[in-house]
Amino acid sequence: MTVRSVAVETYRSALPALLVSALGGLLAGAILGGMEGELAAVPGLLVVVPAFLAIRGSVYGSLGSRLSSALHQGLVEPRLAYDDRLARAVAAALLNGLAASLVAATLAVGLLRLLGRPVAPWSTLALIALAGAAMAGIALVGTILIVVFVGYRRGANPDDLVGPAVTTAGDVFGMAALFLATRLALAVS
Repeated sequence: MTVRSVAVETYRSALPALLVSALGGLLAGAILGGMEGELAAVPGLLVVVPAFLAIRGSVYGSLGSRLSSALHQGLVEPRLAYDDRLARAVAAALLNGLAASLVAATLAVGLLRLLGRPVAPWSTLALIALAGAAMAGIALVGTILIVVFVGYRRGANPDDLVGPAVTTAGDVFGMAALFLATRLALAVS
């Protein structure tokens, strides 16, 4: 193989994932851009957004990596059927996502109060973080399972699929869930 052929093959395999990732990032940005009213109504929400999205990538990227390793080791079958090991990994990811989101909301409130900046009540940001984490988590678990299992059955390396799938889906579903959770919190209060 020549350097040129390796480079062409690398770009050919990476380009679709990069394009989907770029479109997903633009969609997530459009959702955030459309949240002007919600951001004004919930002071401090904008501070939570980067942490909220980073948590999606960390928690569900880890789930995707575990799933990929389990497939390579033959510990799980690439099909959507109940598996005790898989169920425990999914439950742990969902719980970690909820807990980390609650911590992020708590830290945001504390930091903004320490800095003397306006911030919504802790209960409001906590509700938004928990509801958003639950909605995004469910969507991400489904996305990861489908992308990794279908890709694996079609001969793709799931390690190559997890990163772009989690990044893109995490941003899109994360922002959509945060938007819906904010609307829910505003309706409740």
